Amino acid sequence: MANHRRGGGDSTTQVTPPITVEVPVVGIGAGPSDYEELARYVFALRRPRGLHMTLLHLGALDDFCRDVAGWTKGNTSTESALLKTVAWLEALPVLDGFSGTAGRLIVLGSGGVCGLEIEVPASVRDFQVSLVHALHGLLDELLVDNIDDFILSSPALGFRSPRWVPHVAVGKPLHRGRGPWEIGRVGVEFGESRIRNRQTFPQWP
Repeated sequence: MANHRRGGGDSTTQVTPPITVEVPVVGIGAGPSDYEELARYVFALRRPRGLHMTLLHLGALDDFCRDVAGWTKGNTSTESALLKTVAWLEALPVLDGFSGTAGRLIVLGSGGVCGLEIEVPASVRDFQVSLVHALHGLLDELLVDNIDDFILSSPALGFRSPRWVPHVAVGKPLHRGRGPWEIGRVGVEFGESRIRNRQTFPQWP
């Protein structure tokens, strides 16, 4: 489905899709059957090739830049915010591939999605923390004051909890209830980090 402007504008008006820093799932368990076993708990399992774990959600670039411009009362323009944010994203370090494990399914957000809760190495948590610190640095450069308040209130960023829970969303819960649901422990292999929708970055001469 296409992403549309927030605020209920013209439904045919498209904007750039959300930008996230993520790591792709490259393998679960010993083979496809280990992932397919989750169908006992999940309705309409997501396709394995699209599975990923989000490390940082920035949101649609135009939304994020409008949030910055509004918060700074125009001291940082949307154009300046876009230029600096893209440069910041392009300069982010890359996290090497790693192995994790999962032993249960948890309910995410309002309950419409469940995911594998992933136990990750300490280095992965450290990397995710470094991304949040780097985001603080970007926002400081963009002249955003009260940065923590901005992060929690920006619709583009979409932060809802101060605690990062490593997870891979796999589909809708099959059974009502808040979970979690214990499953047989499986290994989960991840590739190196990447920026989703990087191809939508504006191209400057």
